[in-house]
Amino acid sequence: MNAARCGGLLAAFVLAAGCGQAPVASDNRATASPGANWFEDRTARSGITFTHQVETSGKYLFSESMGSGGAFLDFDNDGRLDVYLIHNVHPSMPATNRLYHQQPDGRFVDVSAGSGLDVTGYGNGLAVGDVNNDGRPEVLLTEYDRIRLFLNQGGGRFSDVTATVGLTNRQWSVPAAFVDFDRDGWLDLVVGNYLDFDPTQRCPDAKGQPDFCGPHGFPSTITRLFRNLGTGSSVPRFEDVTVRSGLARAPGKAMEIVCADFDGDHWPDIFITDDGLPNRLFVNQRNGTFKEEAVARGLAYTSMGAAAANMGVALGDADGDGHFDLFVPHLTEEHHTLWRQGPRGIFQDDTARAGLLNLSWHGTGFAAVFGDFDCDGASDLAVANGLIRRRLGQAPLKLADGIAPFWKPYAETAQLFANDGRGRFRDVSAANSDFCGEAHVGRGLLCGDVDNDGGLDLLLIGIGGPARLYRNAAAPRGHWLGLRAIDPLFGGRDAYGAEIELRAGGRKWWRLVQPAFGYASSHDPRVHFGLGTVASVDSIRVLWADGVEEEFPGGPLDRYHLLRKGSGKLATP
Repeated sequence: MNAARCGGLLAAFVLAAGCGQAPVASDNRATASPGANWFEDRTARSGITFTHQVETSGKYLFSESMGSGGAFLDFDNDGRLDVYLIHNVHPSMPATNRLYHQQPDGRFVDVSAGSGLDVTGYGNGLAVGDVNNDGRPEVLLTEYDRIRLFLNQGGGRFSDVTATVGLTNRQWSVPAAFVDFDRDGWLDLVVGNYLDFDPTQRCPDAKGQPDFCGPHGFPSTITRLFRNLGTGSSVPRFEDVTVRSGLARAPGKAMEIVCADFDGDHWPDIFITDDGLPNRLFVNQRNGTFKEEAVARGLAYTSMGAAAANMGVALGDADGDGHFDLFVPHLTEEHHTLWRQGPRGIFQDDTARAGLLNLSWHGTGFAAVFGDFDCDGASDLAVANGLIRRRLGQAPLKLADGIAPFWKPYAETAQLFANDGRGRFRDVSAANSDFCGEAHVGRGLLCGDVDNDGGLDLLLIGIGGPARLYRNAAAPRGHWLGLRAIDPLFGGRDAYGAEIELRAGGRKWWRLVQPAFGYASSHDPRVHFGLGTVASVDSIRVLWADGVEEEFPGGPLDRYHLLRKGSGKLATP
């Protein structure tokens, strides 16, 4: 790494093998009160001027109500998160997707023109991942009628290579995720198709007025799996292995995909939330095939035996026991669900014990993210809400500025829940007026450390309104550590699928390197640990995606470190 490159990094983003280890200028030691304000709206000062556009035909087409996700990504590897945001419009419309490049001073500049990502279309979601192992992340768009892969050429330029790489999907796709399912070092692609939509179907509301449909009455579709052939060429090739892998045998209505090791065998599995149907969990059989086991592992239904309107999904260790848990939001008239893992590979609906059942009110949650927002050592929870069918007979909410009038009856406020450190949550939305005080038609919610100060920030994306960037303002915050895990053997790309265990102060913390979660979005690929009053880290263990386990020294806190596969000490059991 040359000196100019090092100088371009923010002081907070410090590479353990390259630019030294300068500490972040921060005196945060204690943790913020759960009743304190955690976020402040920094949109006006950020330079992000994106307002989501959606084609409103007047026919209340179901596809218009699904909204769009977005992405945090560092497309030029300068150590600062950039932003990519997408519209949901007819390809003939002039509203193009926007790429924002973060400057050294923290402001974002619109660099869309000429980037190759300034395209238009019925954008629902996206995934980010380095598919040719050259160290630069690519962008995969999911749309109502297709998917598109944009190859990162460097210099802020992307090219559409969909036609030449073997990716074809003429269905309504919403979520997608990159995962190395066969552990050969090349990222494969999972695309979740929603349903077989009939645009002639109409769904009036209780007063007989036209409104948007729900998923019922439309046929299910299959989730597609594309294997990266790993040709070594700058332009990759994919093979559709949907049928051969077994995914075609279990159709559904995919809203979100999370890839992680659900059964503890060190091979990635595929979890899919299904709207109005039982969720699906495809367990990797380590031979290129998968077996659907959601019922057997407790993830298909809620504790009431119901298949809810499963929307997005947050994956994280809610109770600090070293096993990840899943939070899935549902409709306003339903209860959200926290599935807690234990023993390994078995999940149970633990929503009531977590304090998330009898809430003062329920929104229609689309995106949900776990994050230790006050760095006290426990993962908190943020939820983006927005209705599918218009609000009837309720008091009007305080609406965020800039929402198109058509969408105002569908707006709801977001919610924040503080974790008490034992896996029980308390609604702290009332104390967070910037993030939770104004109503949006919430869909996408991005989580990442935008300014590299150790506090996780949020970017909310709603239908027909401006995207909002919320800077973490929790004060004081506890200690923290950020880690980026890469594999030098494969171009230095982010090591998707790696599990990181941090040991300090007599306890353990667990994180997964996988940015695809929430709702149709891609997040900060680095992992973040809030550590509270812990003064030092004893060790860091990385279980890489290929099953190799290494141990790294703890090092100083309150900064970012780079973990390179092969540079640690082989771990002993």
